[in-house]
Amino acid sequence: MRGIIIVSLLILQSLVVSSSPTSPDFNFFYWVNYWPGAICDSQKGCCPPTKGNTASDFIIHGLWPQFNNGTWPAFCDQTNLFDISKISDLVCQMEKKWTEWGVWKCPSNETNLWEHEWNKHGTCVQSIFDHHSYFLTNLKFKYKLDLLNILKQKGIKPNDGFYSLDEIKNAIKCVIGFAPGIECNEDVKGNKQLFQIYICLDNYAKEFVECPYVPDKSCASKIKFPKFPERDPLNESLSVMSSVSTT
Repeated sequence: MRGIIIVSLLILQSLVVSSSPTSPDFNFFYWVNYWPGAICDSQKGCCPPTKGNTASDFIIHGLWPQFNNGTWPAFCDQTNLFDISKISDLVCQMEKKWTEWGVWKCPSNETNLWEHEWNKHGTCVQSIFDHHSYFLTNLKFKYKLDLLNILKQKGIKPNDGFYSLDEIKNAIKCVIGFAPGIECNEDVKGNKQLFQIYICLDNYAKEFVECPYVPDKSCASKIKFPKFPERDPLNESLSVMSSVSTT
């Protein structure tokens, strides 16, 4: 009888272990948002979203798994590529919060951006996310963390002014408890400007954490916060007032 009990307990234990979710094999996430004004106010230029929201705001770029050694997994599963039908209930929200401003090419195409983010990053986090939960998690953090308002509350506004890099990081740190990473690009005059904000999350994308490393090397000690691009009266093109020379 004792032997039967022991065997039963071992079988039960094995079932519990086998049913447990697989632990992530990466160390943390970057949750990245970009500022459209920094794309438009550059040598490359930009193009507006073909549909959805163009209100002044930071835009989701993606949720990227990272290793502590500075590398990251990518394109991990070619058998489970992007399928928009799996997130059909999220598309309306994503067209407002996850638009494409011609980061790679024009005309902009949100679906191409979403497809890229899932195929490159989402396929590497399937131990904790499926299609739907990956995109939903991005949206949840977007609604939770209003980056533009956080900066405005500290007097940091998208007005082509220059602000201390530490000032920007500390404004966000006051809210989430940890300093973000800041990525810069250059405007047409060569000024370093705020391009992307990297928020670090634990490897289950549940909590904010200290960033093991951040991409701040692209920035100067003071950086420009470019104006948000505005449509012209005919709603056909975009411009960043006073930032881009017309000559």
